[in-house]
Amino acid sequence: MNIRFAEDRDIPALMRLLLQVNNVHADIRPDIFLRDRRKYTQEELKDILSQRESTPVFVAEEGDRVLGYAFCIRQRARGENLVSHDTLYLDDLCVDECAREKGVGSSLYRHLLCYAKEKGYYNLTLNVWEGNEGAISFYRSRGMKILKTQMEQIL
Repeated sequence: MNIRFAEDRDIPALMRLLLQVNNVHADIRPDIFLRDRRKYTQEELKDILSQRESTPVFVAEEGDRVLGYAFCIRQRARGENLVSHDTLYLDDLCVDECAREKGVGSSLYRHLLCYAKEKGYYNLTLNVWEGNEGAISFYRSRGMKILKTQMEQIL
């Protein structure tokens, strides 16, 4: 398996995987996510991929098949009361349904940790939707801990 920066040639595979991850979220929170939709258009993906320093996107591939992706965002903590530091925010990680439980997600996650350390980031953060027990278990088993809790009351 090879992990590399995503390129424009990966857009069809990214679109396929974006549909899969959206539908996982739609199953968990149909009040928020519309089924059979994607987070980005092809043009938005082109723009994201062109900004590698601020929005790095990685793909895991085997041969010529993309098995998973990780969308990241560089964030900077600033404020009078905050210690200034850079965070690598993992916005989205998806492993193709046919490649799950084969180490693809683990490989992507390890790659992100190495990339973040190499670039001098302070930490790696992410959000997980309540009810996505598979993702919660995956990240906890890799040493992630709760940073903060976001709560809601539906009106």
